[in-house]
Amino acid sequence: MRAGIIGIGKYVPERVLSNADLEKMLDTNDEWIRTRTGIRERRIASDDMDTSHMSYHAAAAALEDAGISAEELDLILVATVTPDQSFPSVSSMLQDQLGAHKAAAMDISAACAGFIYGLVTAKQFIETGAYRHVLIVGAEKLSKIVDWKDRNTAVLFGDGAGAAIMGAVSDEKGILSFELGSDGSGGLHINKPKEFIQMNGREVFKFAVRQMGESSLNVVEKAGLKKEDVDFLIPHQANIRIMESARQRLDLPEERMSKTVDYYGNTSSASIPLSLIHELENGRIHDGDVLVLVGFGAGLVWGAVAMRWGR
Repeated sequence: MRAGIIGIGKYVPERVLSNADLEKMLDTNDEWIRTRTGIRERRIASDDMDTSHMSYHAAAAALEDAGISAEELDLILVATVTPDQSFPSVSSMLQDQLGAHKAAAMDISAACAGFIYGLVTAKQFIETGAYRHVLIVGAEKLSKIVDWKDRNTAVLFGDGAGAAIMGAVSDEKGILSFELGSDGSGGLHINKPKEFIQMNGREVFKFAVRQMGESSLNVVEKAGLKKEDVDFLIPHQANIRIMESARQRLDLPEERMSKTVDYYGNTSSASIPLSLIHELENGRIHDGDVLVLVGFGAGLVWGAVAMRWGR
């Protein structure tokens, strides 16, 4: 039995915060932001829309796409670093909102690699036969932990949620290989010591450029594939220069890498599922395509999977 994605769904807030809007709030400008990050705009949730609410909308869409009911879920995993509150967990709140009364629930705190950690965790439950259907949600309301007076971080982050239902797929489809890792000694480079995110951009950049490329190559090799077998790269949408470095390590042309950072910004754990859905909606991913999903984040942590798309 091989585990794969059988349904997807997303939610992004209606409010768009453009670089032009930020120019009115900070000592920055559109060109400075775009050339350094690739970001043009990001979505910002309203005061009454929290992580659990965005998770619900994304999860409901994923259930519909998978053609299953909430009662058929065995486990709910929510990857987030911005829960509504310390406890109860977002996953438990989501279980109640969905009416998934038979499902276990837990949150995953692996920052921007959280969705990858969720996929790999779900894989184990499904392939051992313990569970049939697992819901994974990557959801963040980063706007509530951003210092809007700090131009180094305020320009980067946005809000949103992406969800996937995992279940058994045909033998040649699904997750082919994975890699997870952590280097806690780098935790000081991006953290939240008090109220707001703090980041040493230079150190995070150096780590990400190295690790995104290495992890991408590693999962391709573990899957018994070659670089030329990869059809599409879906990297964590943090910074266009970091993403480009991973693409170049795989020798992929530009049109075979997902790029949504320009209008979502960095949505942490929501970034990879939002990008996956974007490419599917635009017809750029096809049944049988080999995908590499790769992310990195605070911790420092990283994760990657190679998968063959389809059910």
